[in-house]
Amino acid sequence: EYAEFLHCKSKKFTDFDEVRQEIEAETDRVTGTNKGISPVPINLRVYSPHVLNLTLIDLPGITKVPVGDQPQDIEYQIKDMILQFISRESSLILAVTPANMDLANSDALKMAKEVDPQGLRTIGVITKLDLMDEGTDARDVLENKLLPLRRGYIGVVNRSQKDIDGKKDIRAALAAERKFFLSHPAYRHMADRMGTPHLQKVLNQQLTNHIRETLPSLRSKLQSQLLSLEKEVEEYKNFRPDDPTRKTKALLQMVQQFGVDFEKRIEGSGDQVDTLELSGGARINRIFHERFPFELVKMEFDEKDLRREISYAIKNIHGVRQVTGAATGLFTPDLAFEAIVKKQVVKLKEPCLKCVDLVIQELINTVRQCTSKLGSYPRLREETERIVTTHIREREGKTKDQV
Repeated sequence: EYAEFLHCKSKKFTDFDEVRQEIEAETDRVTGTNKGISPVPINLRVYSPHVLNLTLIDLPGITKVPVGDQPQDIEYQIKDMILQFISRESSLILAVTPANMDLANSDALKMAKEVDPQGLRTIGVITKLDLMDEGTDARDVLENKLLPLRRGYIGVVNRSQKDIDGKKDIRAALAAERKFFLSHPAYRHMADRMGTPHLQKVLNQQLTNHIRETLPSLRSKLQSQLLSLEKEVEEYKNFRPDDPTRKTKALLQMVQQFGVDFEKRIEGSGDQVDTLELSGGARINRIFHERFPFELVKMEFDEKDLRREISYAIKNIHGVRQVTGAATGLFTPDLAFEAIVKKQVVKLKEPCLKCVDLVIQELINTVRQCTSKLGSYPRLREETERIVTTHIREREGKTKDQV
């Protein structure tokens, strides 16, 4: 038995405590040591006669409140990362939920339902069955009665943190899990369908069946790609470099590719993931959700001055017809209200314009990054940058006018 990491191919790990340490070390190298995150996966391959042929992707749990070096939009970043993986039709989704949590509030089941509404690819996994309050159990869930899934639910009992720290053997943990299901009055009748070994077998069998079901569509997709490539090869047989139609086609393809690259950088689905800094759509998102609110919070606001301005505005509206007491009415006069609100709204102008400037700058930076692929054609690159930047500047003027 041994394991190999993609980031250190030449080394074989035979001690799985070292494997755990290497995972922690690589995580710290990629994300830092203060709870940071990264979409870049750590690839680990385990070779053993005692394991089944499976590819597993361990995704992070959803963090609601940022800690350490985590960004303010950590919840949305993790959700986007998870959706990129579970949206693939060829994958099965393991929706893991603790037994001591209300199943209706499960983030895992909610996200699985978004990409797999019919439940064709979702398997429910219930953990921490041994930590439920005395007198309660998850029988209805495991019997697929509460929130039914087509592929059902499987219960497991993992090692506790104390067991891990005490280096409890996996075989001993599996034996304890088996004993738990056989001895528990609510689960003993379905003990053969519970536990980690059964989950392994079910995953292997269902993944094989799922792949078999998706092969026809995959074959069809590959055949269409093959036909497209064969057609392209035929075109190159009669290739003439000086053919003006080919030059035009090549030009159009480069311009179209620029448009695709720009859209991907803004939408966040690009092939190249930057792990060093935020850019494109992610930076614009931060401008709107972090920088802009910060600028608003910085605005000075004196309640006493505001109350005095409201008082002056009301008195100026009434002029010589000054009234006191109940005669002033329950509501601020419309003209006074409008004058005060306008004055407060004007204070928002500067942060809004600053936000527009930051977004424009990031869009222009994104344009330059996308035109880097046109480096072999400097005039085309220069002209593309000029045209797109000019258009962005035109929209900038209209946006500021609207603000």
